[in-house]
Order: sequence, then C-alpha cells, then structure tokens
Amino acid sequence: MALTPARSIVPRAFVFLRQANGGTQSRSAERPVAVDRWISAKPEPALDARPLMQPPGDAADRSFTDRPSTATLVLLASLYCAQGLPSGLIAHSLPVLLRQHGVDLAVIGVLKLLALPWMLKVLWAPWVDRIASERLGHHRGWILPLQTTIILCVASLALISPATLFTLHLPLLLGLILLINLAAATQDIATDGLTVRLLSERGRGLGNSLQVGGYKVGMIISGSGLLIVIDHLGWNLGLALITLLLLLCTVPIWRFPERQRIPHQAMAAESARGPRLLLTHYRGLLAQPGMLAWLAVVLTFKLGDALGSPMVKPMLVDQGWTNVALGELTLISSIAGIGGAALGGLLYARLGARRSLLTFGSLQAAGIASMALLVNAGGATGLVYLVALGEQVADGMSTVALFAVMMQKCRPGHEGGDFTLQASAQVLLAGLVGAASGVLAKSLGYVPLFAMAGALGLAALTPLMFGLVRLGSDDARG
Repeated sequence: MALTPARSIVPRAFVFLRQANGGTQSRSAERPVAVDRWISAKPEPALDARPLMQPPGDAADRSFTDRPSTATLVLLASLYCAQGLPSGLIAHSLPVLLRQHGVDLAVIGVLKLLALPWMLKVLWAPWVDRIASERLGHHRGWILPLQTTIILCVASLALISPATLFTLHLPLLLGLILLINLAAATQDIATDGLTVRLLSERGRGLGNSLQVGGYKVGMIISGSGLLIVIDHLGWNLGLALITLLLLLCTVPIWRFPERQRIPHQAMAAESARGPRLLLTHYRGLLAQPGMLAWLAVVLTFKLGDALGSPMVKPMLVDQGWTNVALGELTLISSIAGIGGAALGGLLYARLGARRSLLTFGSLQAAGIASMALLVNAGGATGLVYLVALGEQVADGMSTVALFAVMMQKCRPGHEGGDFTLQASAQVLLAGLVGAASGVLAKSLGYVPLFAMAGALGLAALTPLMFGLVRLGSDDARG
C-alpha cells in the first residue's frame, strides 16, 4: 500500500506573519491570501493583559472551572489512550512477535533506538507552540494530521502478512515504527499544551489521572491484550482492530471546537526565528524564579523507581515464574496503576502540590524498597501480587502529582515546549539510572539494589521537605 505523502496531509503552504518590530508589519505581497491557512502563534499585543486561563466570556464553560467538564475528561482520555495504543504495540507486542519469527535480538534491540524522537522532541517543541492553524485551531492543527499519520501507518502494517513483514519487509516495518514514534512524540507536545490550557490549577490532578490512566489503558490493549487475542484473530485482524480504536479515539478531538473554547489570546511569544527560537524559548523558562530547583526535583523524583523497576521481572524469572504468569501479573498490576492514578488525582486536589509530592513520593519509595521482600519468596504468589500491586498504585499516584506540578510550571503560550522540556529531563536521567540497574543487581544482589532504590527515592524528596522548591499557590489545600 502506497502511503499518502506527508505534505498532502499538511496544508499546501505554510505562510508566516512577520513579527512586529518597531511598529512595522509584513507586506501584503509577501503572503498569498488564498492559501494563508497557518499563522504564527504569536498574536498582536493585546490592550488588556488578561491571563490565558481566563474563561472566554462564557460562564457556563466548565473547562476553565475547578472541575473539568465531562467532555474535557473524555477528550483527554481519548488523546492519551491514542498515544498508548502504538506505544504498547511497539514496546510489548512487537518484541515478542519478532522473536517468535526468528528475528535476531540485535534487531529487536533497535526498537529502543527508534524511540529516539521521544527524547529529541524537546528540540522542536517551541515551534509546535509557535505555529498555529487558523482553520483547525492551534492544537487541533497539529494533533489531527499527526494522528492521521499514525492511523495510516498502523493500517499499513495490518495489510501485510506477518511472515512477510517480519522477514522480507523488515526494513519497512522499522521505517514505519520510526515514523509512528516521530508523529506520536510531536503529537504529545501539542496534546500536553492543550491539556495545560484546558485544566485549571485544582483540576490538573483529575486531568492527569486521565493522562496516566488513558495512556496505560492504551498500552494494555495493544500490549497484553493484543498478545492474548492474536492467536485467535491473527496479526492482520488484530492490527485492524487497533486501527479502529485509533479512529474512535480521534473522534473527540475532531469534534472539539477549539477556536470557540480556547480562542487565540495574547502571549509572550519570542520574537526570535530559526535556531535562535530554541535558545530563547528555554532560556526564558530557566529564568523563571525557582525553576532550576524544580528541575532538580524533576530529574530525581523518579530515580528510585527507575533503578529498581527494571529488575523486578528478571528477579521473578530467576525464581521460576513463566511468561504467562508474568503476563497476568503485568496486566493486573497495570490495572492497579490506573486505579492509583485516579486516586492520586482525587487526593491531589485536597492535599495540594507539596503534600502530594511528599506523600506519594514516600509511598513510591516504600513500594520499590518492598520488592526486597520478594527475593527468595517467588513461590508466595499472594505476597508477590500484594507488593506488586501496592508499588503500581504508588507509582500511579506519584506520576499524577509530578505531572500536575509540571503543568503548573508552564508559562502561558509556551505550554507544549515547557512541559516537554520537563518531561524530557525526567526521562533522560531516569533512563541512564535504569540502564545501570542490571549491573548493580549482578554485583550487589537484588536485596541491596531494591534497598538502594528506596533510599534514592526518599533522598529525592529532600528539597521538598525543607521547602527549597517554590510550588506556588497550589500548595493550598482544596
């Protein structure tokens, strides 16, 4: 199947307004009127300095109140579920299927390398914040074409037999996976920006429950779910169902009236162009009061979990757990993680940012440290499930609190880029620590590793304990 070229999805011309400089404006001859569908996200200076989160005049619009509307929650859940669907396929299903078809382990390892756009998206996030679609709206103008690209890629995989795809057409598979990751990572920037703008301070706990929970649901469906049903349905029908689910997840954002709900407002966008925009954008973020201290928290908050979690399944394998047993444990613990995310969102609105981070972070550290109880106790299935489910609940709660404060730190007009920088910082150091977990487990043993992970998780809370990080007004309880 020949894929539609990307340029046919995007408008035929991108025309940018010249930035105002000393009262001068762009010449009309430089911008064709008929094809001017995209504009710079920097508007003309407003006479009134209304905050970005101010309701657009309709008091009934609940997206800007303390509690998000049902429509907003459905929208966010669908967007993040749509992100989880290809992620679960790539991270969980494909490695198993590739190995079953005799693909070399080195090639399977390349799948991790193909996820590089998720780490590099910080390099183009400022342009996602800056460039807006006049017809579709700022965020929909990015999300809809990128979501369409992902759907076309998955649909293409569904049309090819696995025997051919995993052998003769393996380069095509790898290329489509790279394109999916690139589209999904860029879509995530726009989705995060939309989420920040839709949710009020107190509503971000509940909103992030949908963010974490929706993503986990998508991963469960295309990961564990696909592996369970693929023997009965086959590869092609299984992928066709994933494509259908992606289409259904696209309906809420397609019907979302962004231009009416979130009209374009004045923002402090940078005047720089080209490569200078990247430096100017993030320099402005780092210049915010207390931002460097907060980034230190972002870098370290999940380090304990990153150190201990990769060794949980290898530890159980060493104790004789089968693939089926591990699959069932993963499925049930993932559902527990979704419950933890929902609980974390509810408690965040009551506890506030600092209390939530301290409480949930402590539970997270205790959960990963408790994995030491399972060493040489793999036969005690009930104990394994109890500890694993408790750790996943704590992980879901702590993730919601962390993401909610990350949203709080985003500047109006820079939501996508600011959130992306924080998320990339969190993933980068956690990835390096996770890569060292196997070496430490081999040299020290499982018990010292999990104890060290718990201690590292508690140490990351030190700046919060002593009030070294500014968290703003959200410290107040709901």
